[in-house]
Amino acid sequence: MPSPAFEDAPYAAPPDETDVNLRAYFDAISESKLDRLDPEWDDTALREWDGNFRSDGSLMMVCCDRDVGIDEYRQVLREFLAFRRSRQQQRGSIRNSVQEG
Repeated sequence: MPSPAFEDAPYAAPPDETDVNLRAYFDAISESKLDRLDPEWDDTALREWDGNFRSDGSLMMVCCDRDVGIDEYRQVLREFLAFRRSRQQQRGSIRNSVQEG
């Protein structure tokens, strides 16, 4: 079975350190916090939900080559949510086949 970590999932292009760290950042968000997320929020509400944006509008992360703005954050968040749904569906399929077997 593939790794359950978004950070380890295939990238569309070769990643830099910031790409990898941003994916790891999303992996570390708790389920309870994710349950309160509305991906359709405007930028201000999304920044408030996350709570780690600097006053200049970039995400506060360490060990990064570049700043992550809200547009990149939102794009990778969408990818993360799709990845998460896919993993949940896979786990459900595995559970069902184990119960049937």
